[in-house]
Amino acid sequence: MIPIVGTFLSILSSITGQLGPNYDPLFYDVMIYIFGTMMFTIFLLGIISFWLRVHGWAYKDNRERWVDELDRHFEREGIGLIPDNGKYW
Repeated sequence: MIPIVGTFLSILSSITGQLGPNYDPLFYDVMIYIFGTMMFTIFLLGIISFWLRVHGWAYKDNRERWVDELDRHFEREGIGLIPDNGKYW
């Protein structure tokens, strides 16, 4: 238990030492820029992948084969169509 506390205190002292006169602004600025660049890249890749998933490269890319088969089945069986008024109620 004592080595764990000692390790924790040494990590804590090294972190708090950066807030005082030993603060290295270049290190933190570079780390923030790198982290921000990675987050922006992940965000941009997410937007691009979502757009490609929704729109695709062409019409057949954004509709999967099973969706087309399901649409053909529904049209053939008449499932999901709005019934004529008065026919069912």
